[in-house]
Amino acid sequence: MLISLGEIPQPRLIYKGAEAEIYLETWHGQLVVRKTRVAKPYRVAALDESIRRSRTAHEANMMQEVRKLGVPTPAIQHIAAETWTLIMEYIQGPTLKEELGTLPEAEQRLRCSELGRLIGMMHDGGIVHGDLTISNVLCEDGKLFIIDFGLGDFSKEIEDRGVDLLLLNRVIKSTHYAIHAALFEAFLTGYSKAVGKRKRDEAVAKMAEIERRGRYFERG
Repeated sequence: MLISLGEIPQPRLIYKGAEAEIYLETWHGQLVVRKTRVAKPYRVAALDESIRRSRTAHEANMMQEVRKLGVPTPAIQHIAAETWTLIMEYIQGPTLKEELGTLPEAEQRLRCSELGRLIGMMHDGGIVHGDLTISNVLCEDGKLFIIDFGLGDFSKEIEDRGVDLLLLNRVIKSTHYAIHAALFEAFLTGYSKAVGKRKRDEAVAKMAEIERRGRYFERG
């Protein structure tokens, strides 16, 4: 549903998480999203402020670097690290998790293939997401936008790429169990387009290895 400027006279809280609060509001005459990192009472105040400030600046930097690779993310309008705040473009659309439930299976596979291509572009460019779920992907008119780079990092380590794939695989399995295999295979098809078959196979093998290690420690 499209939202007009007139419908947002005051900031509207649209998400409250453990790390940040996200508001929809107007800024210089346009709809934006404001993400502000929240205080952690269990941390020493000065340390808490420093951590939130550095993580805000880090996330902004990650988003800008990802955009340079050609991967869509919301455009950053303003960075206020001193108040732990990012102001970003508002993407008018559901999460990929929400949208997949409304699409026929062929369209679901196309969305997952496109997600694979975008993540492959990120990985090939030396960036991992760190919290890769279908809730951290927004859909606007069929275009995907990757969001929430608070745990993102610069890395070409196969271990880090494997962790990204493992997390996504687990999330798809938990939310779309009946068609999980088809959707993840579509993701890997798109991933191959960006990184090539060899790097895809390496990442998948590492994903399986990480999962085996996790099962071993769970049993132990």
